[in-house]
Formats: sequence, structure tokens, C-alpha cells
Amino acid sequence: MAKKQLYVLNVLDLAKTQWYHYTAIIIAGMGFFTDAYDLFCISTVTSLLGRIYYFDKNSGSPGVLPPNVMAAVNAVALCGTLAGQLFFGWMGDKLGRKKIYGITLIMMFITSIASGLSFGKTAKSVMTLLCFFRFWLGFGIGGDYPLSATIMSEYANKKTRGAFMAAVFAMQGFGILAGGTISIIVSAGFLSKYNSAGNGDPPGPAVTQADYVWRIILMFGALPAALTYYWRMKMPETARYTALIAKDQAKALADMSKILDLDISIGQGRLEEIARTGPEFGLFSKEFARRHGWHLLGTVSTWFFLDIAFYSQSLFQKDIFRAVGWLPPPQNMNAIEQVYQIARAQSIIALCSTIPGYWFTVALVDHIGRKTIQLIGFFFMTVFMFALAIPYYHWRGTPCNGIFCGGNHTAFLVLYAFTFFFANFGPNATTFIVPAEIFPARIRSTCHGISAAAGKAGAIIGALGFVYAAESTHIHQVDPGYHKGIGLRTTLMILGVTNALGLLCTFLIPETNGKSLEELSREDEAGEGIEIASTASPNSTTPMNARRTSI
Repeated sequence: MAKKQLYVLNVLDLAKTQWYHYTAIIIAGMGFFTDAYDLFCISTVTSLLGRIYYFDKNSGSPGVLPPNVMAAVNAVALCGTLAGQLFFGWMGDKLGRKKIYGITLIMMFITSIASGLSFGKTAKSVMTLLCFFRFWLGFGIGGDYPLSATIMSEYANKKTRGAFMAAVFAMQGFGILAGGTISIIVSAGFLSKYNSAGNGDPPGPAVTQADYVWRIILMFGALPAALTYYWRMKMPETARYTALIAKDQAKALADMSKILDLDISIGQGRLEEIARTGPEFGLFSKEFARRHGWHLLGTVSTWFFLDIAFYSQSLFQKDIFRAVGWLPPPQNMNAIEQVYQIARAQSIIALCSTIPGYWFTVALVDHIGRKTIQLIGFFFMTVFMFALAIPYYHWRGTPCNGIFCGGNHTAFLVLYAFTFFFANFGPNATTFIVPAEIFPARIRSTCHGISAAAGKAGAIIGALGFVYAAESTHIHQVDPGYHKGIGLRTTLMILGVTNALGLLCTFLIPETNGKSLEELSREDEAGEGIEIASTASPNSTTPMNARRTSI
């Protein structure tokens, strides 16, 4: 069967890279900057919450969050994100990408402010309000995943589509770094003025003022959402949604003429013929299962296995930070200083391994392919996870006075950093890209939302299940409030197996590099399509030589 494609989409695929493409990256990327800030900044203040609201003066040691409260604070936003990915992914296909895109930012803005205003008379009331608002914050964040991915994939040309989408996702790295940086700035500012409380945190100015610290850090996430909203509303609907789903080719052409700075016209008689292009089958149809069933299984499973491992890596973070001297024992620093130390350590990891991994993907994804990068990432994540696990106590050393003595701490830190590097130069980026490329336009956002939600299900397992499982097998080494677990060494081995399963499931997805979205989704196989000959050469990024073109 001859390959057929809408002219308007052929122009998009062959369009040279223009300033508008970079604008779209920044607008969509700032959403992911906000997402990452809001999701990861909580890790810098959870210890602070315990020291403020769960201090026991009879214990003689800093307060800590009870296990159930810690689990809720860390995982509730992930639960909201999962729900938001499913809901907004579906809505993006029903109502349009643009109509839903602004709603997610409004939700993030409101709930970021509300999270910082979680007041109450008791610790329970404060934590309950905080969890409530962070669930809805996660709900808004969840919508950003399928919408940003789908919008960027549908705007981009096929030659640089992977790099553009990876660049949007790479803004997560800067969001994580911003979370650490803001935490450092705020805590350092308060430390310079309020540093009078003892290390056990009895009532005093340091603890009283620390209640402002975590609120300011959480509320700062509203700022990038507010700055981005206007520009999101200025973006037109994607031409692929308008042409293939809304069936309004005239508007799609008008929007493209504006954003690509080209004067494109098409005869009205041909519009009705073009409007019939595209297979009509739903998500739960036999035809979808035949064409894309294995693909959906591949995107769902790889994202699921990735996020189990990715969100579990924080479990042994405290061991590494203490081993290398980045994080003193809690009893040796006051509440605000602990925020500073945790934020500094996390910022170093983000700067040295997380961000470089993202941008290696941006640089190489359109050269060596998505599938290859994902296979490389999962393979080396497996290798480094087992390299950490098997001689774990050799790297870490033995506990002594709140730190770890002996061991090989430099190698411990390097191996840990490499697991983050190959997660981001690997499946953490490619699992975001591929679902927005291989499914038909009418269910593209929905399928991406399903894939991303599977990832967040894995993240919840990693953030909740392994928090308890990773506890020591020796009762005297178990953290207060927890029970004996299987130990970190065994946990890391399980995560190594999880990465290996992700590697195997990668073979279920196709390579998408250099192909149009319609070719990948097989929307160009419709019997009612129309084949257009382009004057551009196959390797050209410019669709035509003239400023005005018509058909």
C-alpha cells in the first residue's frame, strides 16, 4: 500500500528548525522545571518537618517523622501525579492539547501556595493539610507529562524531534537543582540570623523560624508556573490535533503559516478529501491491539521498571552522604542546618550526574536512536546497581558514632553518581519520548498518560514498599518506628534485577529515529489518504524553496 500523508503534516516533518521550536521547548520545559522542583524539593525538608512537629523532649534526640507520615508526605504527590497523568492524558485527546495545558499550570500554582500555607494546631492537622494539597499538586503535575510530550512531538520536525523532546524533559534536571539551590539560599539566610537552638532542637528561635523555611521552599514552586502561564496560552493548538482529530485543515494551515513563517495555501476542494485521512479505531479495539498492543506493553513496562529503581535510589542516599562526610549525624546540627546540608548534597549530585545525563541524551538521541540509548541506560544501571550491591558494606564501611568508618567512600559516591547518569542518559528520558511518537494522534496523549502512570505506579512501589523493605536485618540498627527488613544490600540486588527486566522489555518498542509520527503510528496507511510529492530532498530540513506554496 502506498504511504500517504497529509500535506500539512509533511510540511511539519520537513520544516527547518526555527525560533518557534526553541520557544516551544522553553514553554513546555518550564512546566517540567516546575514539576521537578515541586516533586523533589520535599526531600530537602522532610527531616525538618520531623524536627519541628515530632520533637520529643524526653528522647534527647532530634524529632523524626513517624514511618506512616514519612510515607504519606513522600508518596502522596506521586499518587496525585498518577491520577493526573491518566485524566489529563485522556482529556488532551478529547478537548485538545492547548485547552488542557493551562489548567495544569493553574493547579500547580494554587497548590504550591496552598502547600506552604498548611497550618494547624497539631502536627496531625498540619501533615494532613500538607498531604491534601500535595496530592492535588501532583494531579496538576501529572497532566504536564502527556501534554508536554505530545505537544512537543507534534510541533517538531522529524529530524530533530528526539532532541527537542529530550530538551523539554531535561528541564527536570534544572528543576531538581533549583530545588536544592533555593533550599540552600533560604536555609543559609535563616542560619545567619537564627542559629541559637541546640542540636537536639529544644524550643528556641532556630526551630520557631524553621517553620518558615519549609513553607517558603514549597511556595517558591508557584513562581515558574505563574511566569509560564501567559506564554502557554499564546501557543496555538498543534497542527496534528487540528488536522487529524478536529478535522479543520484550514485552521491547521493558518496556524502553521503563522508559527513557521511560511505562506501556505490549499484548495478548499482538497480539504474535504484530506479530512478523511486516518484510520478510525479506539484504544480498546482489536485493531489497536493488533497494531500497537505490544508497543503499549513495552512503554508501560519499561517506564514501570525504571521508576521502581529511579525513585528507590534515595533509600541509600543518606548512607552515601554520611560516608563521604557531606551529611553529619542529625544530633550534630540544628534543624535549619540539616536542610542546608541535605540540599547541598543533593545539588552536587544533580549538577555532576543528573543534568549531564539529560543533556547527553539531547545531544545523541537523534544520532544513535531512542532504543539504543534506552538499552545502554538500562544495561549500565543494572551493572552499577549490582556493583553497589554485592560489595555494599565494603564501599560503605561500618557504623561508628553516627558516621561510617572504613570502606571506600570515593568509589561508593562515583558508583552512585553513575546510576543517576545512566538513568538520565537512558530510560528516564527515552520512556518519556517514545510514547508520544508511536501511537495515533487521536489517542496519543491518552497512551502517553497510561505509560507515564505505570511509571508512577513503579515510583510509588519504590518510594513506599522499599522504604520498609530496605530496613536493616539487625533489630538494633532499625530506624525508630520501623521493623526489620531485608536490608539495603538485598534491596539493591532486587533493583538490579528490576533494571534488567526493563532492559528486556525495551525490545518490545520500535526504533522511532528519523521517522514521521504518521509512519510510526501507521496513520499513513489509510485508504482515503492523499499522497503529496514534496520538492524537498529526503535529507533536507527545508520543505520548499519558495515563501509561498499551494496545493
